[in-house]
Amino acid sequence: MKKTKQQLRGSQAGFSLAEMMVVIVIIGLLATLVVPNVMRNLGKAYLTKAKVDIKAIDQAIEEYAMEHAGIYPDSLEVLIEKDENGQAYLKREELPRDPWNLEYLFDPATDGSNYRIYTLGKDGQPGGEGDNADMDQISILKSK
Repeated sequence: MKKTKQQLRGSQAGFSLAEMMVVIVIIGLLATLVVPNVMRNLGKAYLTKAKVDIKAIDQAIEEYAMEHAGIYPDSLEVLIEKDENGQAYLKREELPRDPWNLEYLFDPATDGSNYRIYTLGKDGQPGGEGDNADMDQISILKSK
């Protein structure tokens, strides 16, 4: 009895176990090479976002002080409040959050000009290293 084309195709369709294993091994090797690099770059991206946010908040505070006779704000919330022209010092609806979804902290000026904008890092605790390190506008300037 002669097999039809459809019967021949059906018996040859699919992958063998060996072919599947080779594909799985290749995918596993690629994942072990790619994932560590992605995670390392993700950490760098988080730190860069925190630096950019802190710089933007710092610039908004300085602009606020220039328009208020050298008086610095008591809180960050005033930076997003719109004036009579509908303008705000930070062009956003709400204050930015750090890369770890925590609020940026603000210590208002006590002597007229020394204020601090900072994040406590990934762990949300003072001190630490790497992603857990504190970062403020002063440490950003020093790291340049």
